[in-house]
Amino acid sequence: MSDPGPSGRFGRFGGRYVPESLITACEELEEAFRDAWDDPAFRAALSQTLELYAGRPTPVTPALRLSADLGVTLLLKREDLTHTGSHKINNVLGQALLARRMGKTRLLAETGAGQHGVATATAGALLGLGVTVFMGERDMERQQLNVFRMRLLGAEVVGVSSGSRTLKDACSEALRHWVAAADDAHYCIGSVMGPHPYPWMVREFQRVVGEEARGQCASLLPRAVPDVVVACVGGGSNAAGTFAGFVDTPARLVGVEPAGGAAVAGGEPGVLHGFHSYVLQDEDGQIQEAHSISAGLDYPGVGPEHAHLADTGRATYVSVTDDEAVAAVARLARTEGILPALESAHALAWVLKAAGTPDLPAGSTVLVTLSGRGDKDADQLARLI
Repeated sequence: MSDPGPSGRFGRFGGRYVPESLITACEELEEAFRDAWDDPAFRAALSQTLELYAGRPTPVTPALRLSADLGVTLLLKREDLTHTGSHKINNVLGQALLARRMGKTRLLAETGAGQHGVATATAGALLGLGVTVFMGERDMERQQLNVFRMRLLGAEVVGVSSGSRTLKDACSEALRHWVAAADDAHYCIGSVMGPHPYPWMVREFQRVVGEEARGQCASLLPRAVPDVVVACVGGGSNAAGTFAGFVDTPARLVGVEPAGGAAVAGGEPGVLHGFHSYVLQDEDGQIQEAHSISAGLDYPGVGPEHAHLADTGRATYVSVTDDEAVAAVARLARTEGILPALESAHALAWVLKAAGTPDLPAGSTVLVTLSGRGDKDADQLARLI
């Protein structure tokens, strides 16, 4: 999980598949990111902002009661405790600072569950940048709280009525808008997807999650490194950031997809939103709709680096159902007093299912990244629990 180089390739995946009108914008962004990432002053400014504004470092919390129930040692990396309530703020603050360094005056973003949109609106308010967020109308209906938060923070929220009216369609609309607005606007992609340099850049901005967790686990565990590291995967940014901290250790890496949108397990290689990866598609190569109760995982593709990690066997990708994720929300809330986002609950659901089996034997240590908090899902959960 290092620099993919100018080609932006992770093995056979990745690349840059965009209209000619966006090639220059992507090249300029890559050059600007490389320059900033090599600049100690930029790195120091980002670290200070993450600490003083976003609330880093986030703790690793031992889930004592649930561990006793499951017969494994369960540790939770608490991204739900960041400002705005999810890991999205790490990447957005990095991209917003980069956009300002590039002289951009506006941020464009897509959002599914709304957390990336809220984080982008927050960063725009902090740095004095205009913000336009594209969001599928179906997601706006199930994430009304986050729509309100974005607008209160000063962002324009544009409903997308095409296709399934979810994250895939919001991404498509944001890319189309960027074509006409690239001179003054930066497209702040929310996950490890899109054309190069986005999958690499977003992973680097999220690497802080895994690097913090590795140091924290070293002080909590006798063997320093957990046996298994687990994170939910839609596009896969929280998982990429988490895995980056442990990829060079013996820890087993497990990404958990929604059963209705399992691109690694059920997809085929294809191109979507400017990158080559595993994508849900029919026999004619047409993109199929994903389904997940979680708006943030409702996406028919997966980040190209995850596709490469799956191909090489370094990470394993599994799936859980909507019902299993909802049950995991209730279980964590009632045993540990922590309300996770439906996205994060997918990772936890796999642990609940695997504990005591060969996949997660009794006595194992497992780290789960809680990518966000569940307040945003309260209306949905109230109808289900």
